[in-house]
Amino acid sequence: MKTNKALSQLGMAMRAGKLITGDEIVLKAVRAGKAHLVILAGDASDNTKKKFRDKCGTYGIQLAEAFDREQLGRAIGKSERVVLAVTDMQFGKMIGSHLSQNTEVDPIEQQTGQQGQ
Repeated sequence: MKTNKALSQLGMAMRAGKLITGDEIVLKAVRAGKAHLVILAGDASDNTKKKFRDKCGTYGIQLAEAFDREQLGRAIGKSERVVLAVTDMQFGKMIGSHLSQNTEVDPIEQQTGQQGQ
């Protein structure tokens, strides 16, 4: 199953030291161009989603909304996590390719505005 593959790859990235967590640390990595993929929990607050959508869009960083905070935390062997950033390009591509195939990943933008067309 693709979900398990992406989550297990997040665990590998964490063990390899290529993953960071936490609001401010991830924002700092995005601004510095060190983040290659940002993963945001589906149950994050609207403010958090907007903040990371705007920041990742400005800096051209791939953003995926996937899983929930409990799943993300469990995947990396930590408590609940809302936002993760992959700091290695190869890990970012590998994990991102599995997330793009995952039906749990919903583009945030498509949820509004295009009804009735």
